[in-house]
Amino acid sequence: MGGESMTRTAPSGGTGTVRAGGGRLGQRLSGLAVALGLVMFLGGFAWAALVYRPYTVPTGSMSPTIAVGDRVLAQRIDGDEVRRGDVVVFEDKNWVADSKVVKRVVAVGGDTVSCCTDGRLTVDGKPVEEPYLPKGSAAELQGFGTVTVPEGRLFLLGDERQGSLDSTAHLTEAARGTVSRDAVSARVDAVVWPWKGMLERPTGFETLGALSEPGPLRTIEVLIVAGAVLVLGGGAYGPVASRLGRSRTAQARAETAGVR
Repeated sequence: MGGESMTRTAPSGGTGTVRAGGGRLGQRLSGLAVALGLVMFLGGFAWAALVYRPYTVPTGSMSPTIAVGDRVLAQRIDGDEVRRGDVVVFEDKNWVADSKVVKRVVAVGGDTVSCCTDGRLTVDGKPVEEPYLPKGSAAELQGFGTVTVPEGRLFLLGDERQGSLDSTAHLTEAARGTVSRDAVSARVDAVVWPWKGMLERPTGFETLGALSEPGPLRTIEVLIVAGAVLVLGGGAYGPVASRLGRSRTAQARAETAGVR
């Protein structure tokens, strides 16, 4: 017969329909991504809460490393973990009653410390480079004689030497300005508000002994960011796949309607 056939046929290779929200495997993988992401995201915050303590520094004695009002994260440590160059949080009633203090450790038990040699702090007879000091400032406004740090104690200075009430302000006391290691509760790892990031390593002390290793803050950051990406990516899979599916279905129907 010469008449045109009105029978429509589906495109070969498929039914012309797509499962809404993506395939079953895709849905399972997206659910797994969201679950894993939540574990990483929440686990990162839980880890940080166990390892770190936040502090707000109320004075400028550690400027420019830590400015007035900066929010820092300090890793909980024991006093025997303290090394030269560390910025630590401690409490000593002979310094300030019922308050935490933040200073930099420049000498530990058994060291001799003095100032100044060519404008630099001297520890065990070796001048120490201190790039964290305010540009153009001397290691101390006024020199002080040699102090031998007793075992189990620390000698601490502020990075802003002009206005810091540190060990040099307590030299006439019986402990010669030193603080017990046991008084230390945490080591500052980073300035987080306003964001300045991890503190730079005090490389000037490397010739005197091993430096402290950074805490796990970078690993925690990676966990939290990666977890957030997985949660957002997994959560977005369903709506994106559904939209693509509707688009393909509409295209398939249009193609089917054009076949005669």
